[in-house]
Order: sequence, then structure tokens, then C-alpha cells
Amino acid sequence: MLLTEVNIYPIKSTRAISLAEGVVTARGLQGDRRWMLVDDAGTFITARQYPVLAMVSTQLLGDTLHVIAPGMPELTVPLAPQDGEQVRVQIWRQDCDATAFGSQYDQWFTDYLDTSCRLVHMADTQVRGVDPLYGQPGDHVSFADGFPLLLISAASLEDLNGRLSAPVPMSRFRPNVVVSGCEAFAEDNWRRLRIGPVEFEGVKACSRCVFTTIDPDTGSKDPGKEPLRTLATYRRRPEGGVFFGQNLIPRAEGVIRVGDPVDVLE
Repeated sequence: MLLTEVNIYPIKSTRAISLAEGVVTARGLQGDRRWMLVDDAGTFITARQYPVLAMVSTQLLGDTLHVIAPGMPELTVPLAPQDGEQVRVQIWRQDCDATAFGSQYDQWFTDYLDTSCRLVHMADTQVRGVDPLYGQPGDHVSFADGFPLLLISAASLEDLNGRLSAPVPMSRFRPNVVVSGCEAFAEDNWRRLRIGPVEFEGVKACSRCVFTTIDPDTGSKDPGKEPLRTLATYRRRPEGGVFFGQNLIPRAEGVIRVGDPVDVLE
């Protein structure tokens, strides 16, 4: 088995940046979901509520993050806010600390989404823990929904597309790493694996939501609720939810590269 994709999503809910290699840190790939939008109450904003957010692209250039969206001037954001306001934000039912950037950056996103919002950043010193039901003491995560990385096999997407009238790209599922050379849904049963030099623990299958129905090219939801509707016919579990992909927690740090071997240890 081989690693075929490495992806980061600098701002939560925006498009991926595909990399030839990525630096694995304790909270996930370096640069992944370290920025996020929140509403006036500090609650996270995603493309679930504002599908056009999925059309936003980012580029990491030197010490800045460049943000591009349809109909908007390009925005240049420093990689970390200077003396920004410390704020408390909420992701699902979990609160954590973040740093606000400033009104000029907030206004750009407010104009694009047509709703009042703020851009926040997670500094290295700001820690958000992984759900203790699945992680170990000291495990932490970025602004990702729940876990440091998401893995999907190419065979799983191929299986799904064989059941759809119109195939969907892997980008609908927003994985950090994609693996080839295994059977469809083999990743469901991976508890420990090594990608290149880095070992990971597979901790929880990924429950999927309406986000998978959003076309990132148009910012619109599929009227037939695909591919979620088809996934529900054969990937629903008794405990509830529709599952596609495996969440990972790193058990070491290091660099992973496209083409690295992938070995299942348990």
C-alpha cells in the first residue's frame, strides 16, 4: 500500500492544499485547520451553514496565508496574529482558546458570507484536547471536527462511485491522507498503522454529514443529497450515523511523503 495524497485545509471548511509532503505534529499536519471562522457568540462557522465557504481557496506563501474567493479581492493574512485578542470559541460542544486577527480580516469574511463573523487562529500554546473516549491523556487536535487526521482509501471511493449515477471526487470527503493498494473499506479495521516513518492509531470511523453533498466548485448542495443518500444504504451502523474514512491520532512526529509505504501494524 502507498500514500497517494497529503492534504491540508488551513482555514476550516475551505478547499484543500495538496502537498507532496507534510509535517506530522501532535495535533495533525502542520498548517491544517489552524484558522477558523466564528460567529459573534464565538461558535464555529462551517460550510454546513454557508456552503460558499467551500469555494474559498488558500495558499501558503512565505509567512502569509493568501485567501481567494469568487467575487472578492485577494486577502493576505499573517500566519499568526500580532498581539491579537484572546477569545474563547466553541466547536460542537467543546470550548477552547483562540486568537482573533482583527477587524480588517473579519470584514472580508463578513462581506463574503454576508454574515457577521471573525477569523481566529490556534497558536501552538493553545491546546484543544481530543475526546477522552477515543484518545489518550495529552492527545490534542487543531480546529478539525474531532481528530488530528482523516484517512480514506482510494478503493473506498471507487466502491462508492460504482454505486452512484454521477461519481464524486475525493475532495467531497476532505481527507488528510489517501491510501491506495488495499480493498474498499479496509481502513475500517486499522487500529495501528505506519505511513513512511510515522506511526498512527486508528481511533474512530468518521461519521459523515451534509458537508459531503456540497460541490466545492459551485458552493451548492446536491438536490438529491448525494453521495450521503447512497452511503446511507450500506454504510450505516447500528449505533447511528453513516461512516466513511478512519480518524487517526499520530503516535510520533515526522514527515510523510506521497509515495511512502503504508503498513498496517494491527
